[in-house]
Amino acid sequence: MNTKQHYSVLLRESVDALVTDPGGIYVDGTFGRGGHSREILRSLDQGGRLLAFDKDPQAVEEGERLAAEDARFTIIHGSFASFSSVKQSLLELGRDGEGLCGVLLDLGVSSPQLDEAERGFSFLQDGPLDMRMNNSAGQTAADWINSAEEDEIVFVLREYGEERFARRMARAVIKERQLQEFSTTSRFAQVISEANPRWEKGKHPATRAFQAVRIFINRELEDLTLALDEALSTIKSGGRLVVISFHSLEDRIVKRFFREQTRGKQFPAGMPITDDMLDKKMRTLGKAIKASDHELQENIRSRSAVMRVAEKI
Repeated sequence: MNTKQHYSVLLRESVDALVTDPGGIYVDGTFGRGGHSREILRSLDQGGRLLAFDKDPQAVEEGERLAAEDARFTIIHGSFASFSSVKQSLLELGRDGEGLCGVLLDLGVSSPQLDEAERGFSFLQDGPLDMRMNNSAGQTAADWINSAEEDEIVFVLREYGEERFARRMARAVIKERQLQEFSTTSRFAQVISEANPRWEKGKHPATRAFQAVRIFINRELEDLTLALDEALSTIKSGGRLVVISFHSLEDRIVKRFFREQTRGKQFPAGMPITDDMLDKKMRTLGKAIKASDHELQENIRSRSAVMRVAEKI
């Protein structure tokens, strides 16, 4: 397996679930290096349109190259939570007022981001402690780690990394930064690892901490919550919402959102109600899907992927 090559997780499964009308308008929430977008475009006819988002300037550059090749495609530099950009793009295309046929949200970090040491996402490669998906703006991981209060570090490690030893790690970080500020991934990983008294089998001891800081720096869970609401309001009846999650925090948000939208409004027990009073917004399609054994052999990073699909009523 070549991890330097970006591998689009659950590629065929996600596009098959997403595209119901070849002439419709779709959104790829995370362009990455364009694997899902290219497959979606192959499923569309000349009347179809695809809009894609990405925070990463390098991904946007790749998207601009695709847009130059295929007039059906538009790349937007920003978070997939910014659906106002979708509405503006539809207006420019002369298709305002037309609901989306589907939205794909492939969450997490792309392989190039993980594999390029200078991006600062990896605890396995030494590089600047950055972790920004949009590395042209905003606070870096180092900026935050070197200035945050102990309780704030504890909260982030517990809330976004589900780290049991968050307090020990936070104290170790505070102590070490008094000697020298953090600037590299290797030093941060070393301090976190040494503060972790129980290493999980098969998992690097800094895994949860790196995940937590990355999620916090990039507002990943806040963006996901906003994007789900915006997608539901923009998708038309019969349109699909396809979400690929990579850890339990993301999947929990998606499951809860789908459950609430399929269950509808809640009323006091015993109150006589009709089905239309529930005002259900969506119906789920099938069970959660995971990568096949064949895909896992091709790309081990697919092992944590979970795909869920729902259709707007």
